[in-house]
Amino acid sequence: MKKYSYIIIDDNAEDILKTHALAEEFSELTCIATATNYQDGLNLVLEHKPSFIFLEIDPTELSSNLSLSFINELHRYLTEVPKIIVTTSAKELAFDAIQYNVFDYILKPVLEIDLLKIILKLDKTTLEANAAKIKNRINTSVTPTLQPAQIDKPLILCIKSYGDYRYISTDDICYFQADNNSTDIYLSSGEMITAFKTLKHFEFVLSHPFVRIHNSFIINQNYISRIHSGHSVCYIKNSPKKIPFSKTYKSNVDLIITNFSAGNYLEV
Repeated sequence: MKKYSYIIIDDNAEDILKTHALAEEFSELTCIATATNYQDGLNLVLEHKPSFIFLEIDPTELSSNLSLSFINELHRYLTEVPKIIVTTSAKELAFDAIQYNVFDYILKPVLEIDLLKIILKLDKTTLEANAAKIKNRINTSVTPTLQPAQIDKPLILCIKSYGDYRYISTDDICYFQADNNSTDIYLSSGEMITAFKTLKHFEFVLSHPFVRIHNSFIINQNYISRIHSGHSVCYIKNSPKKIPFSKTYKSNVDLIITNFSAGNYLEV
């Protein structure tokens, strides 16, 4: 009996075939589709909404753009994100993956016992979720409570250095620029603050509206006033600063353009 649907997103076609062949041995699992890059994978997940996703986050083919930032993109569009099962050969990314609350982290090659464990964990999670829903319905029918209104607040970024705690609202950040093993953070006030973390660290921990567009830059798309594709630059609002974007991250810039056109937008 098929209970759980899945999508495989991996830049390595051979690994896709191996994982799919192994999963086919389990009657509980059904494969919906496979993809070898970020954009195709995103489109398939949004279209089919599988139970879970096998996701490679350290691709051999860098142009596939596969990384943990794929999870952030899902949260932009879906209220309930499929469970993420990272399948990779990179042991060193396990800690970063935990921060993204992935369902499981499997080192390649995927083994039969790995899939069995996943099914058992899915069964357990489903039972617990159903029990919680039943309990909630009972509590609501017996003692209805008034829930306080949820107020969205901007994320506060704390920059720590030798006992100095600097608090920055992410709404005030225009862009990040890599500087060797540290990162310069540029604010809308014109101030610059240095954090002793790599740009890759910020790419992993920050989501929309922050988008990486270059090996050296992450930009807050809310501060973009102009995108010149011919010159491969983005302009910052109320500033002469021009931020370059590279071919590697061109798909991210295309996504920014799409985001602008999806809002209250008029093109003339």
